[in-house]
Amino acid sequence: MLESIDTSMIDWSRAQFALTAMYHWLFVPLTLGLAVIMGLMETLYVVSGNEFWKRTAKFWMKLFGINFAVGVATGLILEFQFGTNWSNYSWFVGDIFGAPLAIEGIVAFFMEATFVAVMFFGWNKVSKKFHLASTWLTGLGATFSAWWILVANSWMQYPVGMEFNPDTVRNEMVDFLAVAFSPVAVTKFFHTVLSSWMLGAVFVIGVSAWFLLRKREKEFAVGSMKIAAAVGLFAALVTAMTGDKSAYQVAQCQPMKLAAMEALYDGGTREPLTVVGEIKIPLMLSFLATRDVDGYVPGINDLLLGGYVLPDNTKALSAVDKIANGKKAIAALADYREAKQAGDEAKMASARQIIDENMKYFGYGYIDDPNSLVPNVWLSFWAFRVMVGLGMYFIAFFALVLFLAWRRKLSKVNWLHYVALGSIPLAYLASQAGWVVAEVGRQPWTIQDLLPVDAAVSRLETGSVVTTFFIFLILFTILLIAEIGIMLKAIQKGPEEKE
Repeated sequence: MLESIDTSMIDWSRAQFALTAMYHWLFVPLTLGLAVIMGLMETLYVVSGNEFWKRTAKFWMKLFGINFAVGVATGLILEFQFGTNWSNYSWFVGDIFGAPLAIEGIVAFFMEATFVAVMFFGWNKVSKKFHLASTWLTGLGATFSAWWILVANSWMQYPVGMEFNPDTVRNEMVDFLAVAFSPVAVTKFFHTVLSSWMLGAVFVIGVSAWFLLRKREKEFAVGSMKIAAAVGLFAALVTAMTGDKSAYQVAQCQPMKLAAMEALYDGGTREPLTVVGEIKIPLMLSFLATRDVDGYVPGINDLLLGGYVLPDNTKALSAVDKIANGKKAIAALADYREAKQAGDEAKMASARQIIDENMKYFGYGYIDDPNSLVPNVWLSFWAFRVMVGLGMYFIAFFALVLFLAWRRKLSKVNWLHYVALGSIPLAYLASQAGWVVAEVGRQPWTIQDLLPVDAAVSRLETGSVVTTFFIFLILFTILLIAEIGIMLKAIQKGPEEKE
């Protein structure tokens, strides 16, 4: 079945989804980050009655609104691709994957849309407290939206709460709470959202630094930098903690991804963590992956060849054995459907037993070459180091900004203002690198161990996918340029005049 699918069409479909996802993620983290910062500023206004904080909050709300509008447009196109380019995926697991996306669209998005109108147009028309509640509820709606999107993505990394139905050839949800609150989803949510707060904080500090370099709006700039740095430092520290937990979960659920992230071909016990090149931290990889410095960490070759001892004292299967078991499950499914047509209940029961015994390897049945189970090692390795390295940099950056604010020297250190401006693109680079690690490291799977990319794609003409790829590339680039232009004009104009 899969041999008739044009492999170039699969590559173009992957490229198109990557394009739209990465463009969309340029807007989402800034929305999440600015929502918290402007919420805190308006809270200070309501508590203190100081009009300065109202003026400051309104400026950042303006930039929030510009970013929010473009983010919505790119997100809608992204979700449509599940039906157009990945219809086999949608058929196979739509009952599960569709649920969090539906909740996100019906509840979270409408919550954002309702309160964002009050937030922008309700100044001096509703009470201070009601307006403040609308501001926080807009941010909460955006965060709630992120929760369900990340639940859906986490399920692809760690599929739980489901049961395969051979009559419909679909996986069906049997435990909604297991899907919605899986440990992988919870960790991914806090790691992703808190890292978005970091990006928002860097953006606010960088833009404020521009005002200081231009010797404009000193009080506004310094006040904004203090709030942003406090949010950023808190977020950076929590992001580091959740990153550690996420790495441990990857080691348990997606060992091939971890091996690619570390470029570890031959594993072992007491494994060091590679920083770069020959710079290594002794024992650290074993500790991060197993919480034991003597723990065994399998490498890429170990995972392909199998034979090592698992934590439950059983031996790991080789990739060849997993592929064989997967083909058994696929063959048994065909036997089950044939027996059902013939009304042979005994054969149906026998085939169902084989399916159940081998379902955990079902996706491997579509794999022909065991080496295709290895993701892009170079990209996974370096994307991980970019993400972690910049995360450590931002912890130091936020701490320095807060220290200078405490010493009342924040407006006087010009070199820091240039560093702050230069840190804005670095924050976006770190954010994108995190998703590269998560998604490239999962390849060749759309759903870990259950459905490879080759079996998830729609049957489309390659030319149509190429055409839409370039249409989206041009459209999104125009949107991005327009957003940057509108934002630059708003920044150059600065905060509104005092009322």
